[in-house]
Amino acid sequence: MKKSPIKFKARRSPLACGVLAFAMLSSCTAPSVNHAQVPRDELMPESLSDPIEPFNRGVWEFNRGLMHGFLHPLSAGYRAVVPAPARASVRNFSRNITYPGRLLNHALQGRWSGAGDESLRFLCNTTAGVGGLFDVASRWKIGRSDADFAQTFNQWGWKPQNFVVLPFLGPSSDAETAGLIADKAAEPTTYITAVRGVSGFCTFNRLSESADDAARLLSAEADSYVLAKAALSGIANANFTNHRHYEAADQATLETLGVAAIRCESSSFPFEGRTMSVCLDSTGKSLKFNCWLQRDAAPLVFVMPGLGSHRLSLTTLAVAEHLYANGFSVVTISSVFHPEFMSNASTAALPAYAPVDSNDLLVALSAINNNLEKRHPGRFGKRAIIGLSMGGFQALQIAAREKSQSKDLLVADRYVAINSPVDLKIGAGFLDAFYKAPLQWPQQERHERINQTTAKALMMLAPGPRAKTPPVAFGGNESKYLIGLNFRFILRDAIFNSQSRHNLGQIQAPLSSWSRNSAYDEISHWSYSDYFHKLVVPYYATRGISASQILHEADLRNKSSQLRSNSKVRVLSNRNDFLLGPSDAAWLKSTFSGKKLTMFPNGGHLGNLSSPPMRAAILESLKGLR
Repeated sequence: MKKSPIKFKARRSPLACGVLAFAMLSSCTAPSVNHAQVPRDELMPESLSDPIEPFNRGVWEFNRGLMHGFLHPLSAGYRAVVPAPARASVRNFSRNITYPGRLLNHALQGRWSGAGDESLRFLCNTTAGVGGLFDVASRWKIGRSDADFAQTFNQWGWKPQNFVVLPFLGPSSDAETAGLIADKAAEPTTYITAVRGVSGFCTFNRLSESADDAARLLSAEADSYVLAKAALSGIANANFTNHRHYEAADQATLETLGVAAIRCESSSFPFEGRTMSVCLDSTGKSLKFNCWLQRDAAPLVFVMPGLGSHRLSLTTLAVAEHLYANGFSVVTISSVFHPEFMSNASTAALPAYAPVDSNDLLVALSAINNNLEKRHPGRFGKRAIIGLSMGGFQALQIAAREKSQSKDLLVADRYVAINSPVDLKIGAGFLDAFYKAPLQWPQQERHERINQTTAKALMMLAPGPRAKTPPVAFGGNESKYLIGLNFRFILRDAIFNSQSRHNLGQIQAPLSSWSRNSAYDEISHWSYSDYFHKLVVPYYATRGISASQILHEADLRNKSSQLRSNSKVRVLSNRNDFLLGPSDAAWLKSTFSGKKLTMFPNGGHLGNLSSPPMRAAILESLKGLR
């Protein structure tokens, strides 16, 4: 079988493997079952085994430090000094000198057409391309065919089985690691002392292109280790020749998948601002935030992400970049469901009760506001709070309590909610149902379809051209499953983090940061309903808060009068957002009249966040602040 370009790119850029993992919608992972006392949920995608997890995680942390402390800052300086055409020439040269290995592997696989194409490319690029610095073969439309030892081993029957993290090189598998060693042995530079350093420089040149994305993802993901393992597992288990469209599409969830394609217009934007921290009196701990400040006086906008998202998640950054480009100073903060916020800013053992969560969030925003005002007096004009999804729900919670809140807390001049759910119970019900969408498939096909669905997600969003790749299509149950899987692992991270700090005795597996497989396998069976009944209700009962009170506060309709009377509220929503219940659109219209509500006919849940109409609506929602 012809090797997928996705697999090649993942192995050749191991430290940037997390970029491929984003195709799993930022959270799609599948725990290993090697030492689990509880078998993994049958609806989970298949995963590589991870028998040496503590060692792998130790190496992962070493590599993470290497990326943040050395490779990423060095890459930024390198790209600033070396122009893009020169870096492209280094990439061309690097590929050209590894021709012998590709030729050998094509021969070992009996792929004579590929061997011929690569030989002709090598001849043209070495001569007319000045030693391979220029890729004239591509201009002349000469075919390109990649091959390496990992692919050869795969064709010979060695399938990846175990997950391995290599020092300096990053995530791999047993078969990939063996292939990497053989590839190195096939490189001519290995045997020529005078040019041995050329290979290392070429590797650095290649990694420098993806260092921004890799550094951001290593910071933003609650568990970037298991995310990388999921990406490699999806690639290892994929059959990239089988992309049948099994069923009719579901428009709302299909449009929602568009959120995974959101990118910043500038890959360096996440790091053009400042990462700062503020000490919170409520917890005695420091909470990090990111800010991008205009040189001159400007309104200050706080952006709150969706459920479980980090301050550097791509959806958050896309909004921040858009606002900053249009003259606003911007602050981003992590979700109350993200481990960063839970560990440092939450006054409760676990998030779920809207009054506590929204107050914790407002306390954090107020501390950040005071900190920035003290550092830069007179630099900020009016304040706005923008929330996405769950962040939007909390923005509306804060707006509803504005008149009754403590006077020392931030009072915003505008509250903007983008794709906010109305009733969290309804939204959670949809997420649980979406995760179970594969139950609609015949049992004998279910396992293969689950693996294929996640592989298709990888294929859709892997970097690089895929001219010969058929279009990727998702059936209704596939798009629902990917969304349900994404949110299921947001829940996993919240449960693991909360129980690691305040164990309520519901998780039987050890809660070790260095060995999480068994705990993840156990938690994988938990739904949002389980989270509510097994953890939230018992915990808040000890604080004198009943289940009915929690559910009452989780429904914005119980704040109708407060929200209707607050002229500073703006709501942007999509009519086909799957988080809205049957009567929610009507409630939004009756509560937020006139300019307070912008309702788009489609877009799913945040799927149209980067569309020109939505971007224009975001700016319109802040009209009058400057």
